[in-house]
Amino acid sequence: MNIYERFGVVPIINASGAVTRLGGAPMPESVLDAFRAAAADSVPLEQLQAAASKQIALATETEAGLVTAGSAASLTLGAAAIMARFDLGRMESLPHCDGFPSEFVVAREQRSGYDHAVRAAGARLVEVGFNEVVAGAGVRRTEAWEYRTAFNESTAGVLYVITGDSAPPLEEVVEVAHAHNLSVLVDAAGELPPKENLHAIAASGADLVGFSGGKAIRGPQSTGILCGNRDLIASAALQMLDMDDHPELWTPPSNWIDRSLFDGAPRHGIGRALKVSKEEVIALLVALERFQQGESEQELAEMRERLELIAEALEGSPLATRLYQTTGERPPRLEIQASAGGPFRAFELCRQLREGSPPIYVGHGRLAQGILEVNPLCFGRDQAIEIGRQLRALVATQ
Repeated sequence: MNIYERFGVVPIINASGAVTRLGGAPMPESVLDAFRAAAADSVPLEQLQAAASKQIALATETEAGLVTAGSAASLTLGAAAIMARFDLGRMESLPHCDGFPSEFVVAREQRSGYDHAVRAAGARLVEVGFNEVVAGAGVRRTEAWEYRTAFNESTAGVLYVITGDSAPPLEEVVEVAHAHNLSVLVDAAGELPPKENLHAIAASGADLVGFSGGKAIRGPQSTGILCGNRDLIASAALQMLDMDDHPELWTPPSNWIDRSLFDGAPRHGIGRALKVSKEEVIALLVALERFQQGESEQELAEMRERLELIAEALEGSPLATRLYQTTGERPPRLEIQASAGGPFRAFELCRQLREGSPPIYVGHGRLAQGILEVNPLCFGRDQAIEIGRQLRALVATQ
């Protein structure tokens, strides 16, 4: 019996990719082995995180790093670090920010539900700019000067959500922010691959960058990476670690947290609920090594073969398929066009697949265009055959 079935949960075929709602990406065997091995011993978490900081700093070409409880946690901790720095009183008061700067300027077009992670630290977001292209109102998007006009004595920093076409360029925003002695926190949760983004995004001069650890890196789903300025990373760590120790006895590695920069020791911080286990830290580090070495890229040809099996199963059916062989390091993907019935038909097929045996969850981002998307990251050959079989059977009964 499957371990999930033992507790009354039916496993699914995940054809959506490394999405949180379906449990993220499958961890490679070497990562699982590392997780199990780390469970056998106890270690001081500040020493383990300091060691992780070195590895993350090397991978990202930044000053320091921290393993977080997912990329959303990296945003909460990053915002808290920017607002509190090494002021223990501010750490104690978060998420209440009376009497000190707590506003983060963000482009209006970069707002989403994910920025709740920043607001959870107590920050208030101040929007600037417009995306006139999307609005059908013109040709311009948010511009760097608009950030500057929003800066005032209440401004703590800038939040920037980076994608392949984010505007204005991150470098321009960093330049404007740094000219006013303000830090820039970058949400880069989904910007891996390519591997180069590990260091290319931070090379913009951004002060803190957050990545997901459970997507392309294929570490534990509840892990993330925060990297960047050493002092800000130290502040984030101070607000996450278990601080139940005598200040006289607590001795974190000085090259990671410099105790001379603050007087005393903080109590449990706002990030205490975002703790990361020793097993997750080690597994993330092994996954990060694997990602840097390109081991996941060796599976891309097999992923394409799995998509081809699905496409072959649908030949001659009412469902048209289109296989996209992506360039670089991203997995290929398969589009399935439900031409007859349009969007309604696509939604119905998606629902029927979820109700199948076993249930199949395909990508639903383009259902409104009548398209089902298949990402091959999380299923194998046998499951590819099952996806093709179920789809063929569904359209045959219509």
